[in-house]
Order: sequence, then structure tokens, then C-alpha cells
Amino acid sequence: MPLVPKRVKHRREFRGKMRGAAKGGKTIAFGEYGLQALESHWITTQQIEAARVAMTRYMKRGGKVWIRIFPQKSYTAKGVGVRMGSGKGAPAGWVAVVKREKIMFEIGGVDEATAREALRLAATKLPIKCKFVTKSSEVGGNSNEG
Repeated sequence: MPLVPKRVKHRREFRGKMRGAAKGGKTIAFGEYGLQALESHWITTQQIEAARVAMTRYMKRGGKVWIRIFPQKSYTAKGVGVRMGSGKGAPAGWVAVVKREKIMFEIGGVDEATAREALRLAATKLPIKCKFVTKSSEVGGNSNEG
């Protein structure tokens, strides 16, 4: 089931800027282990779903996964072979705006080795550099990496 908003005020949005680090969501809130973004990027619905499937398949029936990002920004695209101008294109999909230091996924109820491998598999599905973090190792969002 793809992640999409139920309803939105405006179908087409401006691209916006992705300056600086995330304001919130820098600490692990639900599980014991997490996947932290080291750079800012748009993450599509399909990429989030691919990462979720990779994690849950590796963990089989053990543990729980929390997705801390949601694709609430629409992006548009014009048809192939359409000339420039004549308005903005039709909505083509949804993205989550992820800034650096944001915790994107969390895992709980499994040992560290399983969580590390599951989150490594999830990170390969994402277009950004990521870091494995634990609840005990996090530094209150004061990281100099990235």
C-alpha cells in the first residue's frame, strides 16, 4: 500500500529549499535502533516502501518497524516530448522532504546485529548516505557529520 496523503489543500507545490539540518525527529522515539540521514534529499513513496520491504523481509516475523517520514509533498512532471511553457505539469508522485540528521526508520524487539543488517539493507534502497544509530549512542542531534 503506497504512502499518499488522504487529501491536500493544493495539488501542485513549489519545490522549496532544503537548507540546514532537521528541526525535529533527530532522536530515537519508539525503537532501540534507527537509520539517520546524513544529507538532505527528497525520498519518494516507492523508495520508502522498498526500504520497508527490505527490512521486514530480513527480520522475518521478529521485531517492529516504525517509519518516521511521510511523503506529503507532491511533485509534477510534464509529458515526454512536450515543449517548454504552457503551464505546470500534472502531479506525478509524492515525496518526503528529509533533511540531514533526521531519523527515518526505527527498529525494536530484535538484537543489534539483526537491526544493523536490516537497516543496512534499507539504506541501499535510499538515494542518500545514512548512519546506523542506537538509543544509547545518539548525541542529542549535535553531529558534525554530513
